[in-house]
Amino acid sequence: MAREQTYTITELAREFDITPRAIRFYEDQGLLTPSRAGRARVYTKADRTRLKLTLRGKRLGLSLAEIKELLEMYDGVHNSVPQLQHLVKVLAERRAALEQQREDIEAVLGEIAMLEKQCFDLLGHDAAGAAAARKELAKRVKSVA
Repeated sequence: MAREQTYTITELAREFDITPRAIRFYEDQGLLTPSRAGRARVYTKADRTRLKLTLRGKRLGLSLAEIKELLEMYDGVHNSVPQLQHLVKVLAERRAALEQQREDIEAVLGEIAMLEKQCFDLLGHDAAGAAAARKELAKRVKSVA
């Protein structure tokens, strides 16, 4: 009988370019459940996969609670309909939040551009240009509010 491949905390930290402390934190949060050999943590391929999925979820901006929920649905069942439906729902919610953030960022960048124009016009003693920039900014602020 072949022995299952295992990993140390140092090996996983090096592979995923994270600290052992981060791995211990994920363990404290219930995302990883390594066994122990004395005081040393022993991670299985399943633990490695859970860590990889945890880091992917973080990159996507999911909370640790959302990641944990998805991992618990996974528990060895690959691509079940409820699991996939839930993942699609979570991803759609994340996409909507990111789209809103993008809109907010674009609005702020527009305001910054207007303020810069107003400042440059005032610095260049272009009172008419500054007034036009101020009017455009007021219009934008009013439309957002």
